[in-house]
Amino acid sequence: MKTIQVLLADDHALMRGGIRAILGNLKGIDVVAEAGDGRSALELIAKHRPHVALLDISMPELNGIEVTARVVKQSPETRVIILSMHTNEEYVVQALRAGAAGYLLKESGTSELEQAIRTVADGQTYLCTVVASHVSEYVRRIGDRPVTADLVSPLERLTPRQREVLQLIAEGNSTKQVASKLQVSVKTAESHRTQLMKQLNIHDVAGLVRFAIASGLVQPAR
Repeated sequence: MKTIQVLLADDHALMRGGIRAILGNLKGIDVVAEAGDGRSALELIAKHRPHVALLDISMPELNGIEVTARVVKQSPETRVIILSMHTNEEYVVQALRAGAAGYLLKESGTSELEQAIRTVADGQTYLCTVVASHVSEYVRRIGDRPVTADLVSPLERLTPRQREVLQLIAEGNSTKQVASKLQVSVKTAESHRTQLMKQLNIHDVAGLVRFAIASGLVQPAR
């Protein structure tokens, strides 16, 4: 049986350590790399090309959903499982639209974690029981309605770059810091922020932070 190579990304070291310890006891599964933020996760996925990436939905710099969307394009051989504390349908649907192959709650047990990894590594989709029922209800409600503007959230209407800039701003980065992280000029970073505010009709940083938190892009400060 081929060993399933796994990348683990979570900004909490204790969470990573716990999951790594669990996976270390499972036959045929090997953690090849770990990351504490979304940008590092993306770089390590490109380097190691793991079979499965376990991504925390809420990570600094790039959240799990943004990383998923990029992995699908840049490393399509890697299957993504989103790890989350959220059961509400909006998060699940966003993850699936981004290209995630699985969605697993952090409270899930060892057997379900193993099942999720083996299922997605085999090319299938895995949703833990709790969120599967939420998604089924969501699909039942919208039926065969086309994805029109009223079904797409304001966050989803933003470009990937705009969402990246929004997350960095909401995490407290200055325009200069945003420019540095994106490897662009300060003028370009300012332009991105201006376009973002215009798109959302929000005209101050505090408003952008509130929007990012309400949309689930970032978590409130702990």
